[in-house]
Amino acid sequence: MQASDFYLPTEDYLLSHSVGRMLKTAQADFNDHFMAPWQQLNQEPWVQWLEGVERFTAALADLLGCQASNFCPQVNLSSGLTKWLMSMPEFRERRVKVLLSEHDFPSMGFVLQQAMHDVELTFIPDTEDMSCFDTWERYLTAEYDLLFVSHVYSNTGQQAPVKQIIEHAKKHHCRIVVDIAQAAGVLPIDLDKWQADCVVGSSVKWLCGGPGAGFLWVSSECVSLCQPMDVGWFSHQNPFEFDIHHFVPHESALRFWGGTPSVAPFIFAGHSIEAFFQQGIEHVRAHNINLLKQVWEALSPWCVSPQNPLQCSGTAIINPGTQLAACTQALKNEGIAVDTRKYGIRVSPHIYNERAQIMRFIDIVQQFVN
Repeated sequence: MQASDFYLPTEDYLLSHSVGRMLKTAQADFNDHFMAPWQQLNQEPWVQWLEGVERFTAALADLLGCQASNFCPQVNLSSGLTKWLMSMPEFRERRVKVLLSEHDFPSMGFVLQQAMHDVELTFIPDTEDMSCFDTWERYLTAEYDLLFVSHVYSNTGQQAPVKQIIEHAKKHHCRIVVDIAQAAGVLPIDLDKWQADCVVGSSVKWLCGGPGAGFLWVSSECVSLCQPMDVGWFSHQNPFEFDIHHFVPHESALRFWGGTPSVAPFIFAGHSIEAFFQQGIEHVRAHNINLLKQVWEALSPWCVSPQNPLQCSGTAIINPGTQLAACTQALKNEGIAVDTRKYGIRVSPHIYNERAQIMRFIDIVQQFVN
């Protein structure tokens, strides 16, 4: 997998934390698995379409070290998290105390506030270092029923020590949800080793799978406890039974699926996820780190994100201080695609980026910091 395998602009694209680039083989694969059955068969194309969705969950299982039966396709993270929270009987019986971070993506906070009847949110302040296990150890006590963790914090470039956090949370009998939207496709992940209760993610960023192909992963132990409220015929153990008097929830995580599913995004994303699995995420991460090191070496005093591979995400955050706005505009004028959030400029080198692109980014930024 290299730059020539992707559709890339003539200018420098460093925004994979937002939207990953499309593979050149994606359109033909989508035509084969989605369009062709619809165009050519003298029957409904559900069999072929559902095979495409099964490819999506199988590819996720290969990539993330788990069983395909623990995944349920979802349109986005908010939908998946809402369905899981509403399905947990223990969250309906009492006030649910939740620990999360002010650095979490706002959408997740909105869901945690609204999806449960009686909830109390406690936020780890945004002044804390979420890449440090000591932070989690200080805040996570036995009083909490649910812990929400982002594997990667998009605005700070910090990587949480997820496995340690989960082990600590389980000592307090706390349920754990992990958001891997900013990590899947650039950081190695093994869900079976993590043993969280619930994981939510998407394909639009580092996995280059486009929007609409989100996913919900629920542990085998937890699936059997879940009683989804938002159901439909595809939540049924046998969706094609067609007996309105008989509903049996699917034995797998597909019990969260609901009514007639959207299949196109998952067929599209499955192709890309397969390609990244075959490439090997370790290789993607090694390339990412090599390019990040160029940024760290040249701009270390202005890099406000971690500069340790064990603590950093795939994104570096650069803050030129009072020159932030001018620097951002200069990058835009030179055709270098980055964006800016609260703590500075976000730059995310992917497998299709090269050293020359990073050096051009560095050269412009240095004009505003030296």
